[in-house]
Amino acid sequence: MKKKKSAPLVLTALFAALISAGCFIQIPLPGGVPIAIQDMLAMLSGMILGPLYGAGAVVIFLVLGCIGLPVFTGKAGVQVILAGPTGGFLIGYLAGALAAGLLLAALLPTGRKHSTAAAYVIITIAALVATFVLFAFGIVRFMQLTGYEFGRTMAAVLVPFIPGNIIKIILMVMLTKKFRHIVNNYLRQD
Repeated sequence: MKKKKSAPLVLTALFAALISAGCFIQIPLPGGVPIAIQDMLAMLSGMILGPLYGAGAVVIFLVLGCIGLPVFTGKAGVQVILAGPTGGFLIGYLAGALAAGLLLAALLPTGRKHSTAAAYVIITIAALVATFVLFAFGIVRFMQLTGYEFGRTMAAVLVPFIPGNIIKIILMVMLTKKFRHIVNNYLRQD
């Protein structure tokens, strides 16, 4: 029984570690901002762990980066969030994980049976909403700090990432469908 009570904390820490390690898996792009899997892992934490533990994993990741550990893609430290043009995306990680977790908790409760088709549709909607929320935070902050107009911002921070994000959404849907129910067995405090 003791193992089960610590499982949520262990899973939250595990996802924080996965998000942190995601900075080392990236594809460089000519614009300077690489395609990384951290955003996918952050949103996936909310989709699999739920809003509380998923957002907790992202908060741990953000705290680690703010204290100077090299877990952010590029630079480390609180200045990345406060002054960097990509800081909005980091805050978007948290908002996206929370949005996806809340949406799935409301529309796809783990204690009930759902048809496979309905589950895939709801999980896909959650992944799309999380991605939209993440990019909304990132784009707004990027525009504030760079002074770029909307079109130039979209060309810099959205358009080059569309193919990668489509792949990430597909992966998030498949992984969530496969693991959400399994992980929920460890998160429940019966």
